[in-house]
Amino acid sequence: MKALLARPDWPFDIRRIPFFYGWVIWLLSTLGFLFSIPGQTMGMAVFTDQLIEVLGLSRTQLSLAYLVGTVGSSLFLTRAGSWYDRLGGRVMVALSSLALALMLLFIASTEVLAGAVGGGPSISFVLIMLGYFGVRFFGQGVLTSASRNVLLLWFEKRRGLVSSARGVFVSLGFSLSPLGLAWLIGVSGWREALGFLALGCALFAIAAYLLLRDDPSSCGVHVDGHSEASRVSGTAVPESATLSQAQRNPVFWIYSLSLSMHALFASAVTFHIVSIFAESGRSATEAFAYFLPVAVVSTLVNLLAGWLADSRPLKPFLVLMLLGFIAGAWGLLHLDADWGYWLLIAGFGTGGGLWSVTSNLAFIRNFGPLHLGEISGLCTATMVFASAIGPALFSLGLDAFGTYAAAEWLCTAALLVLLAAAVLIPHPHERK
Repeated sequence: MKALLARPDWPFDIRRIPFFYGWVIWLLSTLGFLFSIPGQTMGMAVFTDQLIEVLGLSRTQLSLAYLVGTVGSSLFLTRAGSWYDRLGGRVMVALSSLALALMLLFIASTEVLAGAVGGGPSISFVLIMLGYFGVRFFGQGVLTSASRNVLLLWFEKRRGLVSSARGVFVSLGFSLSPLGLAWLIGVSGWREALGFLALGCALFAIAAYLLLRDDPSSCGVHVDGHSEASRVSGTAVPESATLSQAQRNPVFWIYSLSLSMHALFASAVTFHIVSIFAESGRSATEAFAYFLPVAVVSTLVNLLAGWLADSRPLKPFLVLMLLGFIAGAWGLLHLDADWGYWLLIAGFGTGGGLWSVTSNLAFIRNFGPLHLGEISGLCTATMVFASAIGPALFSLGLDAFGTYAAAEWLCTAALLVLLAAAVLIPHPHERK
């Protein structure tokens, strides 16, 4: 079935291309991340006020629909990973991008659909919840995971570096997307903006199907663009683990839970950023200005760590990542002081840069490529679930204790437990 859907020599044989085709895969992988923006929190959040107005829902009701849709989508991402293993990255990137386009059109039509069935807020709630489920599943979940995995098979010696280079453009695109989407809504309207995004995703789906290839061996070329004779020999490639084998390995869980803890903490802080800063006596301007220096630190650390990780074990990067998040959490707890503000930036920026490297390399290094989709899909499901409950956890903490400090202390304690486990758990099967 995989060969029928995506013959490696159709519509052209990449061996006729006068350069290593892995760089085309890199470009398409980067674009896959960028076209997932409508399914990311920063992409959907721009449409919040318009959806509240036209659907007749309160902000709390719309937030609950987003929470339920996101959590629901996370329950199916492991299965989507098994589809990736069977069908390959070319088909999965194209199909998920096309499905994301359809879900964006569905969200643009929710007001009309709700009116057609004569429903009130309850019907609107169900419809937008289904829309959120779709964009989160196909955008943040499947398209992001497939775009990440398809690049990993084309590079080995430079895998960390090329992944980090992709991260620079992805970080820039994610940072600028709220402003760009707000401008698009302002000049064309929110429905039209969703229509433009859907058209872009559909066109990318066509490009991905025509240009992407699953792996170099199926196309008659070699990883990293080397001839077989020139490849540097190293340790033997370990057997690829199955999902059940990975689940029984504590290495899988320490990476998955550490990456998910960042998703929880970062989504909570981002969602409540103005309120958190206000609690410490800081303005909304300072809250929004926080993202720029964090992005700069994260990008620099990402590039340096990606280059270093290509020739070094990954465990020290995991430990440093958790230390960075702990430092950032301590800064957040003391945000009223200038040193706390800069510690927050340095800690979360460093941790975020190392998170990018770790999430790219952890599973292919420790468990091999054969079941990479399914294994990384389970981790993605865990991260999506964590990102959904983070904002709610901070809101409940504020309601119960009148401060965000309780939730911040809870996250800090979890990070300390994960740090101890990361130090103590050996990584015997990692292949550098």
